[in-house]
Amino acid sequence: MSDKPQAHPFVIPQFTLKDYSSFFLAGALCCTISHGAMTPIDVVKTRIQIDPKYKPFGFVSGTRYLIANEGPSALLTGFGPTAVGYLAQGGAKFAGYEYWKKSFVTVAGDQETAVKYRTAIYLGAASVAEFFADILLTPLEATRIRLVSERGYATGLVSGFTRLASEGGVSQLYAGFLPILCKQIPYAIGQFTVNEFCHELAFRNMSEETKRTMSDVSKFGLSLGSGIIAGFAAAILSHPADTLLSQINKGHGPTGSMLYRLTALAKEAGVRGLFAGLGPRMIMTAGLVSSQFLMYDGIKHALGAPPALEIHKE
Repeated sequence: MSDKPQAHPFVIPQFTLKDYSSFFLAGALCCTISHGAMTPIDVVKTRIQIDPKYKPFGFVSGTRYLIANEGPSALLTGFGPTAVGYLAQGGAKFAGYEYWKKSFVTVAGDQETAVKYRTAIYLGAASVAEFFADILLTPLEATRIRLVSERGYATGLVSGFTRLASEGGVSQLYAGFLPILCKQIPYAIGQFTVNEFCHELAFRNMSEETKRTMSDVSKFGLSLGSGIIAGFAAAILSHPADTLLSQINKGHGPTGSMLYRLTALAKEAGVRGLFAGLGPRMIMTAGLVSSQFLMYDGIKHALGAPPALEIHKE
């Protein structure tokens, strides 16, 4: 008996430039809002990763220590580059994922082939979309990490970016490009691929009648649960590179090629060091990813954008 899905006709949507503009705007807004809101958690996480004084602390104790020593305003360090960086990166990532998933499905040519190779399609679309998005993100992420890791480095986004560019030039702004790819591509893979499969698993256990009559509350619960699980996966897959990125942007490690520096830092940190701060980052990432998907769908709907292309196995 054929495994070829029969419930729905195979129709590849013809997204217009307006549709992709809506995808970009929805992705930009959901990412900048979610990452901006998570700035305090990210500040504490980064300190635990790179500041020896924070090594003994967990998230709660680290937050108390930061406030006691630098005041509550320290929790918003790097908010500017975080908001602007993820405005650009989020738009490019979400719109890019929609574009590349559609492109790879078109290459597959028919529904059975697309469903058979859906994992490769998800992985490929997430990876390519993230690569181009990271070209926009890297300089602003370098600025954010420098602001967080060096108290008094600059007063905000513009002064921090200007100082980093004048002191190190393009090479310093993009010093973290390789490690940020190593971080963000696994992150995007976890975010999109796990979310797709969570929805697929849920839908495969529903009747057609249940799918058609799902309440808004049920849809919200499915999106929230899938986003949380995808967020955990994204955090675990990307955390070692996230730790190395923080170290690189603070200037740690030997001189030499980026690959050599990453290898040396990884050996120095060991497995335990590479996963330092994973707990708070899992909390942060679960909140980020789940809120992003909820906002992305809501903003797309408000903009009148079409639904995403689905290639789930039924």
